[in-house]
Amino acid sequence: MFHKVLIANRGEIALRIQRACRELGIPTVAVHSTADAEAMHVRLADESVCIGPPPARESYLNVPAILSAAAITGADAIHPGYGFLSENAAFAEMVEAHGLTFIGPSADHIRMMGDKIAAKTAMASLGVPLVPGSDGEVKDLDEAIAVAARIGYPVLVKAAAGGGGRGMKVASSADGLEEAWRVARTEARTAFGNDAVYIEKYLDKPRHIELQIMADSHGNVVHFGERDCSLQRRHQKLLEEAGSPALTPAQRDAIGATSTAGLAKLGYRNAGTLEFLYQDGQFAFIEMNTRLQVEHPVTELLCGIDLVREQIRIAAGQPLGYTQADIKFSGHAIECRINAEDPETFMPTPGRVTHFHAPGGLGVRVDSALYAGYMVPPFYDSMVAKLIVHAPDRAQAIARMRRALAEFAVVGIKTTLPLHQRIMEDPEFQSGDYTIHWLERFVARG
Repeated sequence: MFHKVLIANRGEIALRIQRACRELGIPTVAVHSTADAEAMHVRLADESVCIGPPPARESYLNVPAILSAAAITGADAIHPGYGFLSENAAFAEMVEAHGLTFIGPSADHIRMMGDKIAAKTAMASLGVPLVPGSDGEVKDLDEAIAVAARIGYPVLVKAAAGGGGRGMKVASSADGLEEAWRVARTEARTAFGNDAVYIEKYLDKPRHIELQIMADSHGNVVHFGERDCSLQRRHQKLLEEAGSPALTPAQRDAIGATSTAGLAKLGYRNAGTLEFLYQDGQFAFIEMNTRLQVEHPVTELLCGIDLVREQIRIAAGQPLGYTQADIKFSGHAIECRINAEDPETFMPTPGRVTHFHAPGGLGVRVDSALYAGYMVPPFYDSMVAKLIVHAPDRAQAIARMRRALAEFAVVGIKTTLPLHQRIMEDPEFQSGDYTIHWLERFVARG
């Protein structure tokens, strides 16, 4: 096992990794910007190192500073969390080149899955179903027109690199294809330094379903079931639940068996998430995230397995120690992402938290780095807490979430707590009958 783990991240995910390390008896090193000097992950770490000023490019994305912090503290492994450098293949290579262990997949697999065209090609070769679309990059408008004519409108023009909704444009007819293709390429070049795009059939009422997998270095691959991440605004997830209200256990088993078999052939290692669009009973792979997900707690509550602990064990060379048959799914879990944003305009609301009270009770979990007196900085992602509940079934989970949201108090800044309360009260959400387009319409209704 590792002697000391440096956590190359901040906020609630840094705390989450600290907790797993502490239970394994591993000391941790927190790195932080000057803006995060008083952050909770810094306060609770065994050691801390300031790695730069507030802008992420000068601190949390500053690879030389992070590697230097590992060297001066004697850390022998680095956990990247999610975001920042977590899916940066060059960073993973540099960590290994400096004699440290990167707690995550290999650089080759990060690089492969970071290119959505390469990821789709790999998954297709392994028998994983895809959304109909181009065979690879669409290099000119004539090719785009031909692909769209073959698969039928509407189509989605997508950046090969990156994510978060950038470089994604819908063309509902041939008349709009040229602009969609041009704008998607421009956005992709600006955001990711890569203007390669491809085309997929645009599904009009899909759900966003993702499958959590874990693989060790001994050839063992398992899945921990699906998460439904369909509640999104501008391609950003706001609420996730496990399992999906739309899937049956048989459908879960079928896509799980196909995916784990494919990743075993690929030789994948550590945590990963396969993301699918699901419509009319059919799954279609769209991308893979080669890291821990923000929404991993709903899976942990459903299965009773610490995914971060498993990441660390696998990176240290240990086998999973269990099979797919050993993994049991119990009840239902829901996660609400609480952002420091105005719940109506969604504008960020950094500032000082004057009062903080987290809900509790049976089946309630709060992952947050907030505390009374903390100054939420304006430099980073606006998510400040995750509220997760678990109950025997979905109806009871919704009731528990309503109760927990009513107890949750964050004073001094505006948050999206009121939005989540509205969602919980909505009959359509309660029925489970929603798609990835539902939340946009719900927000527009006011």
